[in-house]
Amino acid sequence: MTRFPTLLAAAICLFAAPLYARPTATEQRMIATIDSEQARTLALLEKMVNQNSGSLNLAGVEAVGRMMRAELEPLGFAVEWIDMKATGRAGHLVARRKGPSTGSGARGKKMLLIGHLDTVFEPDSPFQTWQRQGNWGAGPGAADDKGGMVVMIAALRAMHKAGTLAQADIEIVLTGDEEDSGKPIEVARRDLIAAGKRADVALDFEGLIVDEGRDMGSIARRSSGSWAVTVEAKGGHSSGIFSASAGNGAIYELARIIDDFRGELREDKLTFNVGLVGGGDSAKLDKDQIRAAVTGKTNIIASTAVARGDLRAIDHAQIERTQAKMRAIVARSLPGASSRIVFEDGYPPMAVKPGSIALLGQMNAVNADLGLAPMEALDPLKRGAADISFVATDVDGGINGLGPASRGDHSDQEAVDIASIWRQAKRAAILMSRLAVDNR
Repeated sequence: MTRFPTLLAAAICLFAAPLYARPTATEQRMIATIDSEQARTLALLEKMVNQNSGSLNLAGVEAVGRMMRAELEPLGFAVEWIDMKATGRAGHLVARRKGPSTGSGARGKKMLLIGHLDTVFEPDSPFQTWQRQGNWGAGPGAADDKGGMVVMIAALRAMHKAGTLAQADIEIVLTGDEEDSGKPIEVARRDLIAAGKRADVALDFEGLIVDEGRDMGSIARRSSGSWAVTVEAKGGHSSGIFSASAGNGAIYELARIIDDFRGELREDKLTFNVGLVGGGDSAKLDKDQIRAAVTGKTNIIASTAVARGDLRAIDHAQIERTQAKMRAIVARSLPGASSRIVFEDGYPPMAVKPGSIALLGQMNAVNADLGLAPMEALDPLKRGAADISFVATDVDGGINGLGPASRGDHSDQEAVDIASIWRQAKRAAILMSRLAVDNR
């Protein structure tokens, strides 16, 4: 397994020796554009926030997609809508802008920009509209991820006005189901994965993490998968529990399994939560496997028990190792019971790789030129899974968290730190402009 502290130390070594002494004249123009267009950028954010785009509101997600199309096409992007109704979701917006070519091929890094159109707030949520609160802006998706998308647009507009966008080879994928992905996941993320295979670097415009007052760089994300344990045992009168003839029942067996998980599985960067448990004379999960219907009495030995949880790991080796341990624990059933476990893949891990460390170093060169503090690599325990993980194995490197800082995400207290929008847009515009002329 990759040891994050070792790679973190290597990343810190890259903070020194910025490539540029200060923002160039072209970069100064980008900074000025972002500042001069603040009202325009905030108006776009308000417009998008006021359009509900819960993952299950297919028409709303498409409407936000049209808003983004209207911003991207004037910048020279060829925009395509990928319908995903076959997966139960609206679809994805994909935009492409090819870079210049020379006799020896295109210069610079091929960049993949990632964001998402949907939010966790469906039309029946009471949290529906934008509200300015001083230096904060509250509303559904104000940060996650409509705030990230306006950072992206502000940066691209600044590049366009300064002339650096013409040098860039950029593909953008804005998924419509990041908060509640369609199924099968292989279809839902097919186009994002394909874009990753065409790219050199991935830049994800989800929210910036500010940890103890410091802006952080995310170069690793853990996976998000699920597991389910089903136990079957001999039922009977409760007076016979633990006897040779009756056994231990399903609930004691399930409790044994869960406690053995807690005692035997722990590793650095690994978590395994239990989110649902049920047991009794009958226990059955619904079709979405998020509720359990249970029957039972105090004087019976439970004959069925079920549990579901998640598994989050830093790399594929840790996933495989942990799943093998879990299978072994489940297999050593108490007398009178039999158990089985099944796993469902979800979001893959984004393990730290040298290209991501180098990318964070380039970001810190930008920070130095902007007079900003260097960004340390964020401990992946402090974030959940993300779409960038689907392309992590194919790109040379990736960085997450190019969107704005926020508070209260996924709650009716969600609000974006407005000043961080301009800070992040400047970082992104300069970083992308420099990547655009970096020889591969």
